[in-house]
Amino acid sequence: DLTQWVGLKNFMTFFSNPNFWDYFKNTFLLCILGFIVGFPLPIIVALLLNSVRSHKMKKGLQILFYAPHFISLVVLVGMLRLLFDSGGLFDQLSIRMGGDENGLKLFLSPEAFRPLFIFSGNWQDFGWSAIIYLAALSGVDPSLHEAAKIDGASRFRRIFSVDLPAIVPTIVMLMILSVGNLMSCGYEKVLLMQTPGNLATSEILSTYVYTFGLIGGQYGVGTAAGLFNSVINVVLLVIANFT
Repeated sequence: DLTQWVGLKNFMTFFSNPNFWDYFKNTFLLCILGFIVGFPLPIIVALLLNSVRSHKMKKGLQILFYAPHFISLVVLVGMLRLLFDSGGLFDQLSIRMGGDENGLKLFLSPEAFRPLFIFSGNWQDFGWSAIIYLAALSGVDPSLHEAAKIDGASRFRRIFSVDLPAIVPTIVMLMILSVGNLMSCGYEKVLLMQTPGNLATSEILSTYVYTFGLIGGQYGVGTAAGLFNSVINVVLLVIANFT
C-alpha cells in the first residue's frame, strides 16, 4: 500500500492537545531558567580558577569541579532521591527539627522540580564547561597583567579589565551555540526525576515526544512535536546570530 500524505494533521493534533501550552510553558521555563543560571556560572568559575596563585590548589579545585561531570544521570538522580525524596536525608532532618511529620517530600512537589533539576545539572556540568574558558584565558598575554599591575590595578580589577575582555569572543560564540539548543532540555533526566506529584511542572515537549510518540505509538504526532521544538531552536539560533 502506498503511504498517504496526511498534510498538517499531526501538527493539528499536537497543537489541539489541551495540555500543549502547559508542555510548552514547562519546557520554556525549565530551559530559560537553566540557561540564566548555568551560562554565566562556568565563566565565573574559570575567572576565579585562573586567579588562583597556587598551582597545586588550582589543579585540586579543577579536579573537584570536573569530577561531577563523570557521574551518570541515573546515579545523579539516585543521589537526589536519597537526599530529597520521601524518607530521604532532608525529610529526616526536617522531622527531627520539628517540621511536618510527613517530611518535605520535595520529589512530590511541583514547585521543587525546577530548582532540583537546574541546580543539580549545573553542579554536574559547570566545572566541565569552564574548561573552554580556561583554555581561552591561558592565551592572555602576561604583559597585559604586568602593565595593569604597574598602573596599580588590583587582582579584582585585572579580572574585569584584562581577563574578561580576552574571553568575550569565546563567550559570544558559546552563547550563540547555547541559544540554538535552548529548548532542548533532554528527556532522560526529566523522566528519571518525574513522579506523580510533580507532573504539573515536569511534563515537557521532550517527554511528550517520548510518551506519546515512542511509548504510545503515535509516531506522527511525536515527530511533529519534535520538529516543532527543533524549529523553535533554529529561530532562536538565527535571532542570536544576527543580534
